[in-house]
Amino acid sequence: KRTPNRYVFKPSGKEQSYNKRLVIVSEEEDGSDLVDFLRNNRRTLRRKIPRFLIQEFVQGIEIAVGAFFNGEKFIHPINVNFEHKRLFTGNLGPMTGEAGTMMFWATTNLIFERTLEKITPALQKSGYIGYLDLNCIVNKKDIYPLEFTGRFGYPTIQIQLEGILDDTGEWLYKLACGRNFVLNTKDGFQIGVVIFTPPAFSEGNDMETAETYRDIAIRFEKDDREGVHIFDVKNDGGIWRVAGISGWNLVATGSGKDIPEARKIAYRRVRNIQIPHMFYRQDIGLRNIWELNLLKKWGYLPESANSSVPENK
Repeated sequence: KRTPNRYVFKPSGKEQSYNKRLVIVSEEEDGSDLVDFLRNNRRTLRRKIPRFLIQEFVQGIEIAVGAFFNGEKFIHPINVNFEHKRLFTGNLGPMTGEAGTMMFWATTNLIFERTLEKITPALQKSGYIGYLDLNCIVNKKDIYPLEFTGRFGYPTIQIQLEGILDDTGEWLYKLACGRNFVLNTKDGFQIGVVIFTPPAFSEGNDMETAETYRDIAIRFEKDDREGVHIFDVKNDGGIWRVAGISGWNLVATGSGKDIPEARKIAYRRVRNIQIPHMFYRQDIGLRNIWELNLLKKWGYLPESANSSVPENK
């Protein structure tokens, strides 16, 4: 209240994993809506989310840069990705972690050079080997790092595999051995769309709903599973069935010379899948068309960072 501004409320610690949906972004310029939320839910939040962060809201484009690190240096090309975290089309609904992502591979860019690349000495000292990703908010003024992900992202890794041409076992072995190599990747863009069923709403707490969908068969209209990756799914004699309690079932991926082509392929694969009451976002990648143009205009991405992108929003 003493410093009126837009803020973001985020659960912290282990609460972040279990209560990610209670990320609250202030809509009022003075933050009064968030103040009211905290005041009106004081007792509930003390019980459910004893640890939390209040971050100053920054208007801009959410973008992440990531790369595999072999213990000495980052393996190129690097990955540039744009997560779509909210559950529903139009960026509505609760946070999911990731409902879909658009990405491409690049030699380098200003965001990577000003952030991730600078921590190379610290990674060398720690002996780190693996994937490292840094999510940021970027605007015309500056780069604002948000958080590291020091592991494979889900569904990030599945979408990355759509764009990597090398044998997965071979390049992972080279990485683990600390070898220096270059990943062979596709030009253009990759899109991934997560397919959910209703247990996704319960975070595993609604066992009745989870049991309703457990073992339900996943049907493919055409017998083609290319670009379809599993989450909580089991193979039952060649039939894929819903498993687990998460409601995260599949991710359908697609690759193309531009974003519209990648979307066309990914959503064609989505439409080939039939699970009772499945749902997914229909707009993965759409907003990134004009975001890429802004990032180029601001100088963060080179013109050669990707294939041709339409100039109009």
